[in-house]
Order: sequence, then C-alpha cells, then structure tokens
Amino acid sequence: MDNLNKTKVLSDSAQFDLCDSQNRSRISDVNLPGIYPATGKDGCTVPLFKTLMTNKCKNDCKYCLNQCQRDFTRLELSPNEIAKVFIRYYTSGYVNGLFLSSGVSDTIDNTMERLIETCNILRKSYGYEDYIHLKVIPGASKDSIKRAMTLADRVSINIEAASADGLSQIASTKDYNKDILKRLNWINSLYKHDKNLSPSGPTTQLIIGANDESDFEILKRMEKIYKKTDLKRTYFSPFIAMEETELENRCDCNQQRTNQLYHADALLNEYKFKTKELVFDEENNISLTEDPKILAASKMDIFPLEVNSANLHDLIRVPGIGLKSARRIMDIRVKQPFKDINDLKKIGVVTSRAEPYIKLEGNYQSALDNF
Repeated sequence: MDNLNKTKVLSDSAQFDLCDSQNRSRISDVNLPGIYPATGKDGCTVPLFKTLMTNKCKNDCKYCLNQCQRDFTRLELSPNEIAKVFIRYYTSGYVNGLFLSSGVSDTIDNTMERLIETCNILRKSYGYEDYIHLKVIPGASKDSIKRAMTLADRVSINIEAASADGLSQIASTKDYNKDILKRLNWINSLYKHDKNLSPSGPTTQLIIGANDESDFEILKRMEKIYKKTDLKRTYFSPFIAMEETELENRCDCNQQRTNQLYHADALLNEYKFKTKELVFDEENNISLTEDPKILAASKMDIFPLEVNSANLHDLIRVPGIGLKSARRIMDIRVKQPFKDINDLKKIGVVTSRAEPYIKLEGNYQSALDNF
C-alpha cells in the first residue's frame, strides 16, 4: 500500500482525537487525506494535517476502532514517511500545522521515540518552524515528555474519563492515576518551569457517552484540574458506536451534550465558576437546551447587579457580559459611569441577555419576571 492510501486509513483512524471544539467530519478527503479544519478560539479556521503514526495498538479501549481485540488491517507510517507527506502538504499550502498521535504498536517508550523522531526530522532536517501538536502516550517517561515538549508547540494527554472507575468502564490497560493524571502533572510542571516548552500550553480530552459518568462528574474533574494546573482547554469527543467493538450496541452520544459541556467548561476554565454554581438535573446532567450561564444566574442572589460598582467576579456572571466587555466596563466607568444600556451594547455587551440582570445607577433595566 502506498503512503497516500496509508495516510487515508491512518488519518481516518485518528477520528477520536480532536483539536477543536467544532467536531467536524471525521472522514478525510480521498485525494488529500488527513487535512483537518481546526477552528481556534477567535473563530479562524486553520488547516492541520492530523494523523496517527500507526493504528496498531495494544490498548483495549472499548470505544475505539483501533483497539487490540478488533480484527482489521493494521498499518504504520515511519517518521520519515510522515515527515515527507506533511512537508509536501505544507509546501503546497494545504496545511499550516501538524497534529500527530499514535496507537501503541509495541512499547510506550518506543512509540514516543518515533513520535519525537518525526518532530525532530521536521524541525532539524526540513527546517520546519510552524505549529506541531503532539499527543503524549499514557505511561510515557518524563524524559520523553520533556523532549517532546522541546519540539512541539503543544502537547496533550487524553484523560478520557472523569475518574478511575469511569476509565475502567472503557479500558483496562491504563492506570488512570498513574499513567494519565501523573503524566498530566508532569506536563504541567515542565510547562510552568519553562514556558518555552510547548509554549501553546497543554490540553486534554474526554470521551463523552462511552461510560456512565454524569456531566457533574466530568465538570467536577475539570474544575479540579484547572485549579491545579495551567491546562489551556478540554476537548469533548462524543462517543460514536463502532462495529466490531464491545460498545457497538451502545447509543451514540447526543452532539448537543458535548456542545453544552463546552459552554459549561468555559465557565469553569475562563470565567472561574465553581461546579456548585452550575445547575444540574436529577441525573446530575446539564440541560441540553438552556444556556448554562443563564441557568446558573437563575439561582444566584446577586441580581439585579449594579454595573457601575460591581466587581469583576460578579460582572462576568451576568449573562451577556463576557470577559472582555467586563474589563471594558471597569475601565470606562472610572471616568464616566454608565447611564444608558445602549452604551453597554457599544462595548460588546449582549444587552438582550443582560437586561434582566443589571441596574444602571440604581435603575432597573427590566424585570426578571418578564423574561
């Protein structure tokens, strides 16, 4: 099989690894396999070459089409082969970066060495200086993680589940605390010590819907991680049942569930909410239809909030007021207090959402009961 066809298979085999929150099509173009349109926080789309080095794997992840117990054609690209395919794409202007992961074909250390070698070839042999996102294999040595971080702009390790029990429901070959959380802490300590190591910062990912974990369990885990580390963000990969896997008869995850988790996760990570501020149903899940921030606001006793005197902590809890607009409010009101809600609209406040929750110089903008 030639490298193009190998790339097609291996890039499609990388479908569970996400590098943006849009959850786009998981299948590559036949003629240009592996090109993945990743969307950044600013909304800009950046084409990445996303692939596995190999779909050979010793792990038994029950949701994964590459799991060791599944019988299908196993392929592998060498570090040189991946580098050549990528550089051809890059110099042709098809992609702006590389997202590289791998199954564990023999040992964890050997797999990491091949991933590192690929990056080394690109950096030193081809003089490539742009973006590389490298997946760290659970159980990797601290030395290999550090060497990976000297070459990649971003490294990540998938925690996959919110707890050891949750991981045991979908895999038996990984130790949650030792192989995953410990390695995440290593990545964090290396990054905090030297911000030149993977300067874009670490990320992680969970599979949603493959086990019985609730949204509360998931978000509580992320709250703990954000508190202890400099993790930049979390990706939520919705479970999709694969034929010939142990979970082939399990229902697919509702895409709206992952969308809502992204909204709630942003409140924890960026707005510094606490999990206890969010609203969960009787099954400890968040609403699939209602905005988590509005639901959180509905049980807070700080509203209506005086915009001209409120602190940042309270301002960013107002629906329709984001981090940027909250800081603008605090800068502007020092010189000139806000009197008209249209002045808030001019600086980015979504006033249609914010109105029921705010006051301007003591004047209510609308009644909560009207919304």
